[in-house]
Amino acid sequence: MRRKFLKLFSVSILSFVLLPYKILYSATKKIINQNLTEEQKNILFNEGTERPFTSSLLQENRDGFYHCANCDAKLFSSNSKYDSGTGWPSFSEALPEAFNTKVDYSFGMKRTEYHCAKCGAHHGHVFEDGTGKDGKRFCNNGLCLIFKPTN
Repeated sequence: MRRKFLKLFSVSILSFVLLPYKILYSATKKIINQNLTEEQKNILFNEGTERPFTSSLLQENRDGFYHCANCDAKLFSSNSKYDSGTGWPSFSEALPEAFNTKVDYSFGMKRTEYHCAKCGAHHGHVFEDGTGKDGKRFCNNGLCLIFKPTN
C-alpha cells in the first residue's frame, strides 16, 4: 500500500513540475492556418504522429519545395527528399534555419524532435541514419507539409 502511494505521489509531483513547462511550450505555438484539420492540429501542436504509409507525399516526385502546413514557411527542397522505407516523407537535409530542435525522451528512447522555426509547430524527428553527406534523416509527418511545385 505504501509503495503504491509513493509511486502515485511521485508521478503527481512529476506531473506538477512538468505541466507548466508543457503549457508554456505549447503557448509558443500559434495556429496561423485556420483551415487545419483536427489531425493536423494534433500532430503540429500536440506532437502527435500520423500513421505510416498514409501520406500522399510519399509518391510526390516533382521539383519544388515543402512548406509548413501551418505558417507556409519553406522547409525542404524536393532535391533532399528520398524514400527511406519508413512510411513517412524523409529528407536528407532541411533548408537553412528552417527548424529548431529539442530532445524527446518519449517511448523510452532519446530522439531529436524538430519544430518549425517560424511558428513552433512539430514536424517530426531527425535521425542519424540518413543518406546525405551529414548522415541525417528528417522523418516528417506528411500532414504537416504542403508541397508547392516550382513549375
